[in-house]
Amino acid sequence: MRTIVCLHRLPDEQYDRIRESAPDWQIIQRSNESSLWKAHLKEAEIVLGWSHSAAEAILAPDSKLRWVQNWGAGVDKLPLNDLARLGVMVTNASGVHAFPISETILAMMMMFARELHTAVRYQGRKEWGDFGSLKEIHNQTVGIIGVGAIGEETARLAKAFGMTVLGVRMSGRPSPHVDRMFDITGLKEVLKESDYVVVTLPLTSETRHMFGRSQFHLMKSTAYFINIGRGGTTDTNALVEALQEKTIAGAALDVFEQEPLPLESPLWGMDNVIITPHNAGSTAQYDSRAMDIFLCNLQDYVEGRAPSVNRVDLEKQY
Repeated sequence: MRTIVCLHRLPDEQYDRIRESAPDWQIIQRSNESSLWKAHLKEAEIVLGWSHSAAEAILAPDSKLRWVQNWGAGVDKLPLNDLARLGVMVTNASGVHAFPISETILAMMMMFARELHTAVRYQGRKEWGDFGSLKEIHNQTVGIIGVGAIGEETARLAKAFGMTVLGVRMSGRPSPHVDRMFDITGLKEVLKESDYVVVTLPLTSETRHMFGRSQFHLMKSTAYFINIGRGGTTDTNALVEALQEKTIAGAALDVFEQEPLPLESPLWGMDNVIITPHNAGSTAQYDSRAMDIFLCNLQDYVEGRAPSVNRVDLEKQY
């Protein structure tokens, strides 16, 4: 019998949806009794989610694996080279995060403009505080580096505030809510013009440490850096230096090179930094949205077609 192994724990109603779409398949759920579900890993033709503890069996030479549906958008922690060698297809949950992460981005921009992060710190000390004149995000310029689903929704929301939206995507292909779109050769221009630089990039060999000392020096001294993509796209030491030396005005960070962020990191104590614990994509609707993507792909697969939604290019690593 053909087998699907679910490494991501889901409510019973979600498993029922899988059974309805693949009634002739064996559906194995991950459980605390590891010997029961791990015994099925080599039989799995489809794996839903990913687990390093399961990787050895999944990637064995006699594995039947043909397709991995990653439960998140980022695939940088998957052994993509091994999966490519075995001819395994990979799809991800890109698109699930557009609403929650775009809301987080707008919240971060507004916190900086209205000094809400400072007000919260004053509140903790029971101080009234005087912040002087506050800024607005209306009519400011935001540069979105990596205009995918999250970037496009962020651009749409930004336009409601009358913001000028600049975008960078590898293809340079236009987007309806982006005033000016650039390919990667336009990154310098976007950094120079933006009041807020928003990074939504995946982590690949090309994007690792894309943002370092030279990029921060291109930015306005009044500009803010927001990273909700992957921590490895940013040189942490260069960012700390830019913040300490006031090369840029501040940073809002949901992702870090090392997670959890080490206690000794100077970022914790900086008044011009907002830190969230890699939860910008968290939403009560996550599982149902990710399941919709999986079931669409599963329908393709059981009917003999390759999964069509969010197919990962294993060579490009996204």
